Amino acid sequence: MAHLGLGAFHRSHQAWYTQRANEATAGDGWGIASFGSRSRELADALRTQDGVYTLLERSADGDAATVIESITATGLAGGDAWVEVIANADVEVLTVTVTEAGYVTGALPPARIAAGLAARRRSGGGALSIVSCDNLLGNGQALRPAVLAAAGDDAGWVVENVSFVDTVVDRITPAVTDDDVRAVRTLTGADDRVPVVCEPFSEWVIADTFAAGRPAWESAGAVIAADVTPYEERKLWLLNAGHTFLAAAGRLAGYATVDQAFADPALRAETEALWAEQRVTIDLAADDVDAWLEQLRTRFDNPRISHRLEQIARGSEHKIGPRLLVPLRARERAGLAAGDAQLNAIDTWVRSIVELTPPDDAAAALATDLRTHSSASQRTEVLRRFAAEGD
Repeated sequence: MAHLGLGAFHRSHQAWYTQRANEATAGDGWGIASFGSRSRELADALRTQDGVYTLLERSADGDAATVIESITATGLAGGDAWVEVIANADVEVLTVTVTEAGYVTGALPPARIAAGLAARRRSGGGALSIVSCDNLLGNGQALRPAVLAAAGDDAGWVVENVSFVDTVVDRITPAVTDDDVRAVRTLTGADDRVPVVCEPFSEWVIADTFAAGRPAWESAGAVIAADVTPYEERKLWLLNAGHTFLAAAGRLAGYATVDQAFADPALRAETEALWAEQRVTIDLAADDVDAWLEQLRTRFDNPRISHRLEQIARGSEHKIGPRLLVPLRARERAGLAAGDAQLNAIDTWVRSIVELTPPDDAAAALATDLRTHSSASQRTEVLRRFAAEGD
């Protein structure tokens, strides 16, 4: 299999599941050729370690280290090596983590995928499953039109031979610090340049729409489902919406990490109110949502996962639609008024964009535009601007 979007989350999630699936099944197992989409630095560092790295699961009670060996090759997407891997008939799965911004028609990731698929068609590579692992409702189906648009004359072949698989992915994976690298060295005795730190919790719900073979991820705890939509909504509208709200409200209050912001009684109450309003239209049993939320509270409270609010805030202009606007409209379609906590979350996000140092260039441009509107009309402008994305 191959992967596009080499980074910490891929290594804490898809590579970890694949490693566990390999250990649970007979045979040589599946290896991953993982390609970065922007920087060669991580790919080169992993190559010096033969793709092997340490995954540090960090709970409130302590650390547990696992050596991950499922990544067998690394590189930078867009070059000859990338095209050759996607064209190879032995490659039957391509997983993708390129963030929400990478799903826009005309973006670089769909173009790179299309270039690989064109080479696959020419070489007779056959069927391929593209498994989206980003935080979008219907992520596979969201990626499909962008790839088809980039495929040009090859679009017909893509339609006949490539499946775009929807998934729900979840595992909090903060950026690694120098202290984390030292902690891995202390715990394992290994000098690992590129470890990954994550929480113990993980989730992967995968639509059963594969066009070719795949690892037995269900043996590692993944759920293969006919319809992933309710699970997508639960994750996006509760965990991810909570993150987006806390990244805004917490930074405005001077906090740096999720656990610090969630420990603030006022921000915790506002997060709980947001969850209560957004869960109403999720088509899962109330007991299931209750149990999942109880786990989520423990995850947000974990003081040893330093999930930085600034990291979460990056790219938020692509996140506010699926995380806050879509569930708001779901309530309206159900005959319910927009929730007070939902509107508060949107207003708080707007304030963070306008009042704080922007976390990225896109946020800076948005802040400049929003400042041309009165504070009373900024929410209306955001709802108007992101209507198409939210729908």
